[in-house]
Amino acid sequence: MNHDKVFIIAEAGVNHNGSLDRAREMVEIAANAGADAVKFQTFKAKTLVTKSAVKADYQKKTSAREESQFDMLKKLELSHDAHLELINTCRLKGIEFLSSPFDLETIDLLKNLKIARWKIPSGEITNLPYLRKIASFGQEIILSTGMADLEEIKAAVFVFKKAEIPLDMITVLHCNTEYPTPMQDVNLNAMQTIKDSFPGVKVGYSDHTKGIEIPIAAVAMGATMIEKHFTLDKHLPGPDHNASLLPDELTQMVRAVRNIEMALGNGIKKPSRSEKKNIPIARKSIVAACRIAAGESFTKDNLTVKRPGTGISPMKWDDVIGGEAGKNYKKDDLIDA
Repeated sequence: MNHDKVFIIAEAGVNHNGSLDRAREMVEIAANAGADAVKFQTFKAKTLVTKSAVKADYQKKTSAREESQFDMLKKLELSHDAHLELINTCRLKGIEFLSSPFDLETIDLLKNLKIARWKIPSGEITNLPYLRKIASFGQEIILSTGMADLEEIKAAVFVFKKAEIPLDMITVLHCNTEYPTPMQDVNLNAMQTIKDSFPGVKVGYSDHTKGIEIPIAAVAMGATMIEKHFTLDKHLPGPDHNASLLPDELTQMVRAVRNIEMALGNGIKKPSRSEKKNIPIARKSIVAACRIAAGESFTKDNLTVKRPGTGISPMKWDDVIGGEAGKNYKKDDLIDA
């Protein structure tokens, strides 16, 4: 099986804390780490949540408890001009700009900015008007599936299929929407379930665990896309910093993913180019266990098996036993007949 290059999304999300300078710096870090894309979040608090909406438990732990979800998100918005600045920075740094819209209005904003593909966050997987609008563009779809069961994923994918989006333009990301995700809740095998349930659709993994081992494992299991949050400082105030990678950890993850995708190979079992030279050194041949005179019969007592592997293979043992020596052999001479 051939494996294409894994597409790595460095998720800046809202870890810029509303600072355009910090967001620009995060673009540069993602590019330097070797990620294929850096992703932000595009929303307006007034169209995303009600003013009385409560925060998730993990958000309460990482931001002011008395602050509403509306007030928290309001400080994390990126303006239209900020989007233009970040897109330009991405172009200069050679990395793709991505952002997840969170409502119909911000879908329009990103559409006008001519983004190449759509990243749908887990919370919108059951938002039918939202899904239909994105599907109507006929562009590539990346769908996160945190909190969703298989039937909900099927319903969302059906929207895209009904819009005649080719299956190979849809990537479904297994995901768990808890920050950080407990290891016992990762359920990485669900990624294979998704793959089996949607033939032709690509699968990947969006990670919220601490560390880098789970995304690496996902690549080994066949993920074609990896998404991972990163931050400049895990101790900054904000909902996602604690479950994010530091810049050097992001670099390590990208490097590990690239190594794993190389190591997966094409699935054909045969000697590799690098190991072929070791075949005659590591394998063995049939050799004389003692002096053997010409005309003497080969027996299990006067033959043995030793390195190097440049003579008759021990797999020919039964063919050699009972034969007649065509010449004199000294101990450890390779048998050549």
